[in-house]
Amino acid sequence: MTPLTRRQLLQRAGAGFGTLGLHSLLANETHPPHFAPRAKSVIFLFMYGGPSHIDLFDPKPELTKWHGKPIPVWKSEDAFMGRKTKNVAMQGFYRFQRHGQSGIEIAETFPNLARHADDLCVIRSMQAESNNHGPALFQMNTGFIQAGRPSIGSWVTYGLGSESADLPSFIVLLDHQGAPVNGALNWSNGFMPAAYQGVPFRTSGEPVAYLSPPPRVTQAQQRARLDLLHKWNTDYAAAHPAESALAARIQSYELAFRMQMSATECTDLNREPETTRRRYGLDQPVTAHFGKNCLLARRLVERGVRFVQVYSGGNEGPKAWDAHDDLKKNHDLHCAETDGPIAALLDDLKASGMLDSTLVIWGGEFGRSPVAENGKGRDHHPKGFTMWMAGGGIRGGMVHGATDEFGYEAVEKKVTLPDLHATILHQLGLNHEDLTFRHSGRDFRLTDVSGEVIREILA
Repeated sequence: MTPLTRRQLLQRAGAGFGTLGLHSLLANETHPPHFAPRAKSVIFLFMYGGPSHIDLFDPKPELTKWHGKPIPVWKSEDAFMGRKTKNVAMQGFYRFQRHGQSGIEIAETFPNLARHADDLCVIRSMQAESNNHGPALFQMNTGFIQAGRPSIGSWVTYGLGSESADLPSFIVLLDHQGAPVNGALNWSNGFMPAAYQGVPFRTSGEPVAYLSPPPRVTQAQQRARLDLLHKWNTDYAAAHPAESALAARIQSYELAFRMQMSATECTDLNREPETTRRRYGLDQPVTAHFGKNCLLARRLVERGVRFVQVYSGGNEGPKAWDAHDDLKKNHDLHCAETDGPIAALLDDLKASGMLDSTLVIWGGEFGRSPVAENGKGRDHHPKGFTMWMAGGGIRGGMVHGATDEFGYEAVEKKVTLPDLHATILHQLGLNHEDLTFRHSGRDFRLTDVSGEVIREILA
């Protein structure tokens, strides 16, 4: 009889692993990719709320000419939630300048990031399916606008495992003002075993609540308690093999025991030189929170974490990049919060040589409309927006695709979210068509039945 592969075993057993060696079956093991990867890890800088491509990375001089007038491409049905948004063009708020040898145009709000123009691949032709935050977040994170699917970090962990025995493979760093809408569903394992879900880390104090050992309990005593608990749990798991949450809980106890030293060391940013802490803006109130997350993201990938998602923008409205009322005020703040820390992250990855093996992604769930909302704001807009990628085998110093003259719709070299996801997996050595998980009698994949690798942007 031909032995089962690890993936076949996971699929046939579902989430019930009984008394098998759970540590080796779940996330904390390295698994061979489908082919030689260009990247080993991903840092996804998620600008929650919808940053304006028109104002940041996709300048539209025609909007200045048409300012205050109706533009011919506008469709009222594209307004969010049926709002009666008027068709009144609104020019961009910021000056653009060409940077680097590539001459990529970047807004004045990103002076530090602009130093890395030749490292960036700016994709100006992104398209998504929903103009509502919740479904759009689901699609960006899981490939589908409905809840219930595994997130991309879960797929990466499932496909490759972890290079670290002492840290989760998929870690989420939230904005200090709260989580985005959908909450933990944005980094959910969906129908995969629970061990593949993302783990939110704090940037101060204990990285995970209650991680420290109890007072006056020695490591030997704690190990003995954990061994007894492991015996009880595995005995129960053998009798109830379909309970994935229990299987993940057994694994989480073991991982938490190992994390008590490694995670605390990793999140102790005081171990970094003061010059480094200043470069990330930890000494400035406006940049301190996002700077901590960027510095921590670098430390995590240095220690073998596969997928780190860093959120900018918390909760809703002005706390996020959701500029309905006053775009300039909103983006002035969020660009100031993120520009320096992102540049410092790219500086460090490049200096250490890790940018070659770390894929950095920047973007939100959609862009903003070219017409005015409430006088000075812009509405949600998924028909054409911008994301950028750097490192991890992506060509730097290039612009891919284009929107029309108003920034309304992607018209050249359109990139769907399945295309984006296929490309991310490809750089990690994973064929998006072969990375499947059987659920309810069907083989599912992150990209479902579509998606093409964007080969023009590969180095």
